[in-house]
Amino acid sequence: MPTPAAPNETLTVYFDGSCPLCTAEINHYKRQKGAERLNFVDVSQEGANPGPDLSPRDAMRRFHVRRADGALVYGARGFVAIWQVLPRWRWAARIGSLPGVPTVMEVGYRLFLPVRPLLSKIASRLGARPANECGCGC
Repeated sequence: MPTPAAPNETLTVYFDGSCPLCTAEINHYKRQKGAERLNFVDVSQEGANPGPDLSPRDAMRRFHVRRADGALVYGARGFVAIWQVLPRWRWAARIGSLPGVPTVMEVGYRLFLPVRPLLSKIASRLGARPANECGCGC
């Protein structure tokens, strides 16, 4: 498991802005105390470049966070990294960092990924809106 994020570390969060569910979650994080330490990058935008070690397509398929040292963490560990810098979410980060918990969270996240399009459509019907329309039909 990667070392915990320092509470004052700046993270880059890659997200799919064409997904209403993803956008709703990111908008929630943006409103949190400590969000100034999160740099949000919508990888569904034309010309998005998350770096040489991460394609926009891969960044849209799975949640990725870049640490200040350049290291990528993804999936459940990406969420834990975000929670570590948001004061109101540190309790979740502590739980998510307990031995064995990251593995269980990752299994849950992998089970979630195939149903994300359906949940995103439901979120859209409930009023969630994407940050942008990618035109990909997702």
